[in-house]
Amino acid sequence: MTDDDDLHYRECFELRDGSPAILRLMRPDDKERLIAAFAKLERQTVYTRFFAHLKELPAGPLDRIGRIDLVRLAALVVTVGSGANEAIVGSATYVADTAPDGVRRAEVAFTIEEDVQRQGLAGRLLAALAGIARRHGIERFEAEVLSANASMLSVFRRSKLPMTQRREGGVLHIEMELGRH
Repeated sequence: MTDDDDLHYRECFELRDGSPAILRLMRPDDKERLIAAFAKLERQTVYTRFFAHLKELPAGPLDRIGRIDLVRLAALVVTVGSGANEAIVGSATYVADTAPDGVRRAEVAFTIEEDVQRQGLAGRLLAALAGIARRHGIERFEAEVLSANASMLSVFRRSKLPMTQRREGGVLHIEMELGRH
């Protein structure tokens, strides 16, 4: 896959229950689908993702949709349904910069709707995001994860990416080495 192909990233697959799904790059027309997806999330899922009990999706993620360039910002979604019935059931993002040690790094975040959790979506999103990141010069993923979020920690461990973690109170700072492309 080339860098240009990443701008049209799209992968069709089946959920473990056999339902068809699409993993693709987030598009500007996803704004309303993101708002609808957030509104369906359970309170604990929102807290696990944002470390706060929010009633609506913050403006930041919505404002970034139009700035996806894959060098500094990438966002992937998993959707089910099509046309007017297309719904987002999972998403993953990275926001990249250069660390003080000169390494290109990106902070990653994931959200998976409760009805499709434990179907491998976070792992699939992580693998796709890592491939895109490598092709765009990113060498390390970083994430802040609540220490009680065993599901996300398990996804990171199963990725087989070299990983280190450091605890700060109830939050784990995770670093995963992507290597060079």
